[in-house]
Amino acid sequence: MTLIIAHRGARSLAPENTLAAARKALEVGADLWETDVVVMSDGELILLHDDSLARTTNVKDRFPDRDPWHFTTFTLGEIRSLDAGSWFAKADPFGRIAAGEVTQEELSAYRNEQIPTLSEALRFTQDTSFCVNLELKRLPPPMENFPMVERVLAMIDDTGIEYGRVIISSFNHEWLREIRILNPSIAVQALIGYSETDSLDWGTLEFETYNARSTLIDEKQVGAITEKGISVNLFTVNEEDEMLRFTEAGAAGLITDFPQGAVRLLQKKGSRSQGFKGPSEGKKDNL
Repeated sequence: MTLIIAHRGARSLAPENTLAAARKALEVGADLWETDVVVMSDGELILLHDDSLARTTNVKDRFPDRDPWHFTTFTLGEIRSLDAGSWFAKADPFGRIAAGEVTQEELSAYRNEQIPTLSEALRFTQDTSFCVNLELKRLPPPMENFPMVERVLAMIDDTGIEYGRVIISSFNHEWLREIRILNPSIAVQALIGYSETDSLDWGTLEFETYNARSTLIDEKQVGAITEKGISVNLFTVNEEDEMLRFTEAGAAGLITDFPQGAVRLLQKKGSRSQGFKGPSEGKKDNL
């Protein structure tokens, strides 16, 4: 059965990588939400996808002299002064506002939505009995040598979230190997397909799960990898015909901007998952 993974939260219905998007993902029935983790100039971990804050906040208005507004040049205090929600109403990035799927009440609530810290994201996930996939993003200058894995694992322990509610993914496979050594109770997933054109590099198939760019793979390849006992999640799958084709091919999960549509579609087809099951259930292991 196929998992529905809300890409950056339910980002077609709420501002991406915010707790509002995570709540909406839970509300529409996604099995888990996926989000991006980066580090600020002061070492604080937050949720953000782009190197620049310009697309998803009002940083240009608040700090007009800080172009190109890279997150590595801002402190958490400065980030907290930004509005990370109002842009969504203006941009309607997936046309769901125009389609009537987002209410005016919701849009009003999104105004002044803040960029969450990793701690807030983990606590939300634990408190709501949800599950989360944390994508650890590359570290632009001057943070290249920041101990990302060590800090993320420490934050997971500090918040007390059950290990089975957390997955860590990355294009940096060295980080994933480090996690398997430091805390094998936390599931890791190898992202492949950073380039939109180069062939997928599966390496030696050392990981149990790969998150692969959907435009670089077909159903036959999904089936072939799955037959080797490797799980394959696909990103970013937004079209219904692709959802059905990849589900029928045996994809373990669909990472999608439209979890609301994917849930309805797979329920109708009887291909709905029974929910994410992490490597450890109940209380987390003591290491």
